[in-house]
Order: sequence, then C-alpha cells, then structure tokens
Amino acid sequence: MSANIQRRQLLKQGVLLAGTLPLASLLQKAVAAPAEARNNFAISDLSIEEQLHMGLPPDIKARLSANENPFGPSEKAKQAALEALNGSSRYGFSQVRELQGLIAKEEGVPDRQILLSAGSSGLLDATAIAFAQSGGNIIAADPSYRDLPDKGTEMNCEWVKIPLTADYKTDLDAMEQKINSKTNIVYICNPNNPTATVVDAKKLEDFCRRVSQKVTVFIDEAYIDYLPDVKAVSMMKLVSEGVKNVIVCRTFSKLYGFAGLRIGYMAADRDTLEKVQKYAQGGNAISVTSAQAAVAAYKDKEFLKDALQKTLASRDYLYKVLKAEGYEYVPSSANFVLFPIKMDSMKFVQEMAKRGVSVRSWKFNSKEWCRVSIGTMGEMEAFAAAFKEIS
Repeated sequence: MSANIQRRQLLKQGVLLAGTLPLASLLQKAVAAPAEARNNFAISDLSIEEQLHMGLPPDIKARLSANENPFGPSEKAKQAALEALNGSSRYGFSQVRELQGLIAKEEGVPDRQILLSAGSSGLLDATAIAFAQSGGNIIAADPSYRDLPDKGTEMNCEWVKIPLTADYKTDLDAMEQKINSKTNIVYICNPNNPTATVVDAKKLEDFCRRVSQKVTVFIDEAYIDYLPDVKAVSMMKLVSEGVKNVIVCRTFSKLYGFAGLRIGYMAADRDTLEKVQKYAQGGNAISVTSAQAAVAAYKDKEFLKDALQKTLASRDYLYKVLKAEGYEYVPSSANFVLFPIKMDSMKFVQEMAKRGVSVRSWKFNSKEWCRVSIGTMGEMEAFAAAFKEIS
C-alpha cells in the first residue's frame, strides 16, 4: 500500500470495499508510514459503512469528522429535489443553466465564466491536471486542504509546502518569495482547512493582483459562507473586475448542506476556465435532482441564515467545553475547530470512536491535533461527554 493512505486512495485500491484488511493491520500500516502520511489518515475520515468493513463500532452518534452541515439541506431544496424526480428521465440541461445564471448574476460575472461540477473535488483535480502535467511546482500552505496539491504531485509536479504563520494562518509573504520560473499555480484555501483561519482580505486581494501577473492563483472558498460578510472577503470581486489568472472555487457542500447532493463551481477569466474545462466533467456531471435542489437552495437565504446561527451557537458551546477542560484552540472562521491534544492523535480518534464520536486527527508543529466539525447541539453534547472521559 502507498504511504499516503488517505480515504480516496483506500477506496481506489478497493481495500475497504473488499473488506480484506482488518483494522489492526490498517492501523499498523498507518503508524509505520512516514509522519506526513499519518497526518492525512484518520479512522474518522471514513463513512459509517466503511468503518463497518473495518470492524469499527457502528453506533457513531456524532459524526464530527467531515465538516458537513447537519442542519441542511433546506426544506425548499428537498422539495425541489423530490419534484425533479418526475423529470429525472431527462437530462437537467435547463436546471443547470438556471443555476449557472443565478450564480453569475449574484457574483457579477458572465455566465460563460462560471464552471459547474458535481462538488468542487472534480474542479480541484481538473485544475491540478491542467496546470501540473508539465511538471514544475505548486505552492500551497502546509497543513491545508490537500486535493489539488496531492493531485499535482501525482502528475510529477512538486508541492512547495509553506508553513503557516505563528497564528496558524496562510503565510502569503512566504508564498510569494517561493514563486519561481517553475511555479505553475499558487493554491490558497481561505478559510483554511484544517485550521479554520482566514487571511486579511485586503492583503489577499493585493497578493492576488500582484502574483496573478506572474502565475495563476487558485482561491478555494469552500468555507467562505461561514464568514459574516462574504462579499468583503471573497476574491470573486477580482474575477468580476476582469483580473486574469485568478480562480475562485466554491461548494454547496458546507453551509448549503449539499455534501451528498454534490454541487460546486469555479469562476475565472475565460482563457483560464477553458484550460481547466478540458479535464472537468462540468455541469454534465450534475443530476437533475441536485441541480433543481441547488436552484431552490441558492434562493433560500433564510435557511442559510438559520443554519449559520445554529452553527455559531454549537461552535460557542464547543469553545466553552474546551476551555472548561483546560484546552486552547485555534479561533475558527468556519464550521470546525482545531485544537492541540495531550495524547497521541490516532489514539485519541480511536478512543472517541469507541464512545460514538468521530473526529479528525493531525500532527504538525511538533504537536498532536484534533479537528472537530460543528454538529447539532446534541452532537456537541455527545462530543463533550466523550471528551471529558479521556481528556
């Protein structure tokens, strides 16, 4: 097995579906792997069905490992999906075009500068293929979301890893200093995953305007909807203004509650978009049910407001739990919280799973870390009960 034992690799290799690799054996391989690989693996990264294949307890009562929105999708979105079933024998061309038009109008960019997809993962992969196939390097923070840089390394493109700042934010200055003639793309996840930190909007805007004159800048805004003023911090304004070589990527998987329905999109100048589009399935990959549900969800501002308020309430509760147990945490600008733990992170994940709570683990800066997704208040209470037993 490759040292990089992420969920995606496990599924590709058929290990989980075959059910041939017992839990103990898998954990041994994880522990024996290089530290970098261990950082990317956690039992809690697997679905309950996948965990069953590995012999993990099926009674997970708080799934706090995948940064999902437990409050969604909205009732209007669900009703729209049900209604779309009547026409699901037909391709959803009109629904996809309507969604594309709604997004374009809201963001102030032409329709043809929006590329839709079934979730944002395919867009990240397509971008990596488009920009990394000739070798060179990708500049990205470490730790950060790995889909794009990992895909780039599969294409024999070097990932130039930039450590975070002292306050766990993406270091834009260090990134800019590392750009050279071999750099193909700069990837920035903002808010960052797994730290949930956000960089100063004006500094990021200036960075994009400057750097995009030399190399393409990819801004992954998967968690942007959890910020109080999205328009103020989003780099979508640069695409709207016509700035070239800036890609902004969004997903419905978070605040909209579409993790299972799969809707994502990116915006960029037409030349850049066409370069990525060669390797992306685009809107054709979106089901008619998901497209029609997304149209309804995009208009349902009241649901988004309510889901955000519930998320913030659960996040504040988590802060109080951590403080009461004597733990510090990285202040979050997203729907998850990262905090350092006082034991081996893999062991911590296993102990929490035994108590019905799934979380994620990391190891960086010579520390063991836990990332907790924000769930319903009931799920956060389940986390608190389990955490108090082993903290």
